[in-house]
Parts: sequence; structure tokens; C-alpha cells
Amino acid sequence: MKRSTSKTKECSFNAEDGHVRMFLRGRPVTMHLPDQQRESYSLDHKGALPDRKLKLQWVYGYRGRDCRSNLYLLPTGEIVYFNASVVVLYNTEEQQQRHYLGHNDDVKCLSVHPDMVTIATGQVAGNSKDGKLLAPHVRVWDSVSLNTLHVIGMGVFDRAVSCVAFSKSNGGSFLCAADEANDHVLSVWNWQKEKQLADVKCSNDSVLATVFHPMDANLIVTCGKSHINFWTMEGSTLTKRQGLFEKHEKPKYVLCVAFAENGDAITGDSSGNIYVWAKGGYRISQVVSGAHEGGIFSVCVLKDGTMLSGGGKDRKVVLWDHDYKKQADMEVGESLGPVRALAEGKPGELFVGTTKNAIIRAAFPDTLTPIVQGHTDELWGLDVHPSMEQFVTCSQDKQVHLWDTNSHQPLWSKTIEDPGRSAGFHPSGAVLAVGTMTGRWLVLDTDTRDLVSMHTDGNEIISNIKYSPDGNFLAVASHDNFVYIYAVTENGRKYSRVGKCTGHSSFVTHLDWSSDSQFIVTNSGDYETLFWEASSGKHVTSMDSMRNQEWASSTCTLSFNTFGIWPDGADGTDINAVCRSHDGSLLASADDFGKVHLFSFPCSQPRAPSHEYGGHSSHVTNIAFLHDDSHLISTGGKDTSILQWGV
Repeated sequence: MKRSTSKTKECSFNAEDGHVRMFLRGRPVTMHLPDQQRESYSLDHKGALPDRKLKLQWVYGYRGRDCRSNLYLLPTGEIVYFNASVVVLYNTEEQQQRHYLGHNDDVKCLSVHPDMVTIATGQVAGNSKDGKLLAPHVRVWDSVSLNTLHVIGMGVFDRAVSCVAFSKSNGGSFLCAADEANDHVLSVWNWQKEKQLADVKCSNDSVLATVFHPMDANLIVTCGKSHINFWTMEGSTLTKRQGLFEKHEKPKYVLCVAFAENGDAITGDSSGNIYVWAKGGYRISQVVSGAHEGGIFSVCVLKDGTMLSGGGKDRKVVLWDHDYKKQADMEVGESLGPVRALAEGKPGELFVGTTKNAIIRAAFPDTLTPIVQGHTDELWGLDVHPSMEQFVTCSQDKQVHLWDTNSHQPLWSKTIEDPGRSAGFHPSGAVLAVGTMTGRWLVLDTDTRDLVSMHTDGNEIISNIKYSPDGNFLAVASHDNFVYIYAVTENGRKYSRVGKCTGHSSFVTHLDWSSDSQFIVTNSGDYETLFWEASSGKHVTSMDSMRNQEWASSTCTLSFNTFGIWPDGADGTDINAVCRSHDGSLLASADDFGKVHLFSFPCSQPRAPSHEYGGHSSHVTNIAFLHDDSHLISTGGKDTSILQWGV
């Protein structure tokens, strides 16, 4: 009998044995076809684009952990801030967000023009799929139409743009920026002409703020590690005068700078002191020592000329009068974190951004309402509630959050002892399991968040934790190459180990259950796909019994129904997660290039066509459709962000 085979660049199909072989970086991966498709299947068949698309609906979280002065109120009533590569315009009254999506990697800084409509945002150097660097740059855009007006500094900045500011006094026609080159170059631009006017090596140490003097467009103040500098621009030359601390303590860091109504510069530093620098001078004219315990991350002068300062270590927001006398203070709770950014809201109201990536609406003396919350460390764990519009996330910050997709707030949060890595709901929704980075896993009551059960399997990362569709088993996949299987009774309250899947020679990356809860399929770090009997953990080697199995969620990246997600020349780590919609028509993938892709399901043609969506900045780590397929949730790793997409 003649062997019938067909081949494309990286795939071959063997009809006789009923398998497709794909190569990932030269390694063969074999996938078996269901019997009913063996006759009709062809590699040359072109897959179709899905008929549905995604629209970014909500961004959870805020980048406060390492960025500053990135929170402002616009005349539209929206607050503007950023997370990952999205700039968010959030109307807190109407509970609506709009998104500027012009950036292709992490946004690091933001400035609002004096016209209160035009916005400038600067980003880091990005990585494209083919390993090329995407240049750091500044984008100037319109906050009403969300149209990009100008792109500035392509090929000029190094590493990242970390500070950006519009001038105030000449109609805002200048823009200054500092990058993260070794000598932190300060540059000044005519942004409307996209023309550089001047640049200078600013400091070998970190520069934390650059701002124009409000009354003089040729004067720029920069501050950072043990310095404050006053720069005068004449023609294309920038000349520096260092601020003199003289008899005053020289701080390790000057953390922030703002201006009083009369033109004095006001700085907050790492020793908790506020220094006032008289207009035009570079000497200290007034001191408020010990204004905060620990660093002062933000100083904000209000419209009435009074001033706010925000503390790191003491988590306090302090209100000062025109003579720098303390008027009032309030403290942000420890769970929300140190104060990072302050913005004046409507009369009597202010917004506080924190280093734990939260934004709070506040009013003296003690009204503090969190309106944005997020994770603060690498985020991988995600699962959706089986019947409600809720999802759970867990991260290496040791926080587990149960989110409501309508209010976009956590229904509850719980701190656990170990960094979190994976999560899974019981089909009843009554409990959820959380896997950690240490081999420990725990079960929480979904309503009360009480600890129901705790176990340890191995001492490595629990990469996947998943209940069987009937709720009678739990599979715990570890980086120690094993999958541990537990029998589950009493609606998810009692666990006893019934098996251990032994056979992978690398860490387990993905796992899925058969629809009838009888079998498990797993992928591993060396691109192997293995099948197991659920009740015993026994390795199933006969393909003929497995090729016709229906799988509950298609969450394995290496399988016949999902292999079309792999792009040309991909490495097996380039795609982190895949998930099928519950109606079986769509497949979404999360990749290492900050992208979410939407395919038609099944996705069993090589290099299937997809819709591609940006918004995350680093690797997208996980993805899941809500129980009714109305939304898709994606999580970012290093960017710690959660994006909610309308389908």
C-alpha cells in the first residue's frame, strides 16, 4: 500500500497512521487525528479567520510600583494613568474606561499639556516577534479623539523614556524628556514640529523627574539620586546649575518636584524633608524637616495654592497651607500600600496612586475608597467561575483576588503564605484551588475565602491545578515532572491522593481533562504530549483509544485541535496559554510578545489565521473565556495587568 503523506514547510501529514507531525525548533511533535477526520484532512486547507473580534473593555490595575507622577484628572471627569502598554482614561462616576492603544510596550511616563486635552506618554524599548528592538519613543495624542498626533524621538532615546513634561508658559509648545541611557540624556523638543531643540547628558545617576518652570519655558528642573539641577536653555545649549544643600542634609534621593504659585520649587526627598527653593535661585529658602517618616514620593500644589505631600514609609497624605504649616493628614491602609502619586480631583476630592498598584479616591479627614486595584508581582494564575461573571487571579505577590467582571472590583482578596502560580474553580463554584511556587496547594471557600484544605506535592512550581468536569477529581501538575491526582468528595471539601502520573522527562506545562472526566492529557517543557487514566494515574500508550477523546477545555498548546496557533519558527515557550470558548467556536492564545490572538476552533491547520490584539507589554501568561463567552480575560506576567475583552 502506498503511503499517502503531504508536507508543508514545518509539518507533515501521514494519512495511514493518522497523525500530523509539526516541528518546534527542529523537535518533532506528533499529534493524532480523530478517526472521522482521517479521510478528509489536508494540510493545504486554509483555515478561516474567526467571525468574532475582541474589544478591550477594562484594564485592571495601575503601574505605581516603579513609576511616578502618572495620575491626573482631565476636564472630561476622567482620570488618566497607565498600566502595561495601555493608557487608561477612567470615568469613575460613570464606571467607564476608554483606552489609548498606540504604544507597543510598557508605558513609563505621562504628561498632560496645559490645554488639558493633549497628552504625551513615553515608553520603553520593546521586542518584536523577530527579535528586533522596537525603539523607545514619546507619543503625543488627543485625549478626546484618542488619535495619535505626533511620534517623537524614534531612534534618539536609549532603553526607555522615563520622564516627560510639557512646558507651561509658552502655550505648552516645548516638551522635555529624559531617557534611561547611562548618562540619562535630557532633551527638549518642539513637539508640533517633531524637532529636537537641545539635549545634554544629565546625570550618571537615576533621574526621577524633569519639569519645566511654570513661568519660564527656558528653565527646566531635574532631580533624582542625590541631586537637583536647574537647567537654562539658550538656543540649543542647556546649562546646569546644581541646587546647593549647604548646611542642610543632602538626601540620598530627591524624589519629586512641584512649583508653588509664586514660582518657588518644592522638593520632597528620601529623608522625609520638604525643601523650598526660591524662584530663580538654586538655594534652599525654607525647610519642613520630618514632614514624613521616610521618603516623600509626591508633592502636588492644589488650585487654591495649598499643597499635598504623599509618604512612602508612613503611607500618609498631608495637607499643608500656603506657609507650609500642616493642616490635616490621613493614612492609606497597609494593604493598599505607600503613596506614589497625588492628583487633585473635584473640589474637596483627591486621587491617590500607590506602590501596590491601587488608585484611591480620597477626601479629608478619612474618606478613602479604592477604585482601582491590581497585583504587584508576576501574574500567572487565572480561572473563571463556572456559572457567574467572576474570575480568580493569583500572583507571586501572594495575593488571591476574586473579581467581579461587572463592577471590576475584587469581591474579596486573600493573602497566602507562598507566591501563587495557578488556580482552578471546582465545577460547583463552591471552592477554588490555588497552586503555589513551592509545591504547596490550598483550597479556599469561594464565599468566605476560608482555608478548606492544604497539601504539598513536591517542592517545585504547581504550574496547573484543575478539577475534572464532574468535580470528582483534582489534577495537580508540577515542575517536578509529575501530575498528582486526588479524589474529591464533599463538594470539594475532602481530598485523598489516588494516583501520580510518572513519565514526563520535563516539567508539566499544560493539562486538560477529557469531557467524561476519565482521562487527562498533559504537555511538558520538552514538547511531549502524554495521556493518563484519571482514576489511577496510569500512562495510556494506545493512541487509538485517545485520538477520539473529547477534551473539556482545549488548554493544551500541543494538540491536533490547537497546533495551528504556532507561528513560523516558533520556540515551544513562545505561547504560554490557549483556551477554547465554551460554545466551541473560538480559540484564544497568549504569547510572549504581549499579544492575544483569536482563532477559529478547531485550529488544526498549520499557521492558522488570527486576529491579533496588543495591550499587554511583557509575556501574556494566561487566558480564559467567561462561562457565557461574553468576555475573555488575559493576564500579563511582568506587567501584572489583567485585561478584560468584550467578545
